[in-house]
Amino acid sequence: MNKNLVNPKFWALTLMILAAAFTRLIPHYPNFTAVGAMALFGGAYFSKKYLAFIVPMAAMLISDLFLGFYSGMWVVYLSFLLIVVIGMQIGQTKKPGRVLLASVTASVSFFLITNFALFPPNIIYPQNLAGIFESYLAAIPFFSYTLLGDLFFVGIMFGAFEIAKTKFPVLAKAEI
Repeated sequence: MNKNLVNPKFWALTLMILAAAFTRLIPHYPNFTAVGAMALFGGAYFSKKYLAFIVPMAAMLISDLFLGFYSGMWVVYLSFLLIVVIGMQIGQTKKPGRVLLASVTASVSFFLITNFALFPPNIIYPQNLAGIFESYLAAIPFFSYTLLGDLFFVGIMFGAFEIAKTKFPVLAKAEI
């Protein structure tokens, strides 16, 4: 069996990411969930790049199995792949300023990408530059929930794992 899959750090990270995905299944304000945080967290903590992508995306897919599939989900998944890459840029030390900047960058990129990609089939707004701006303007309340949710859950996930590493040194030593 692959020793990466019996590693306590692998299971701690994976369980945290699955718990984060669960926030989609419980009542919440629109977009105030931990999914952006779980993609950022996976990118930041899995040293094996394939796991950084696979584990958060699998957790997202599992939650979508319960919620149902929807048109445009490809762009949501694409934006989360970008958020994993942003998480990979945080670095080894997980300095709070870098984590905060990455969280804000992740929220903004999700907002810009998903609203732009989902605009063309939209019949509510005029199909021109003014319509795109109108669409973004109408989506600002959802962006505020996304940003607040990402900041909140990034703080919880990164903070909890850093505390866990001090309590359980095996989590700090293991390479996964």
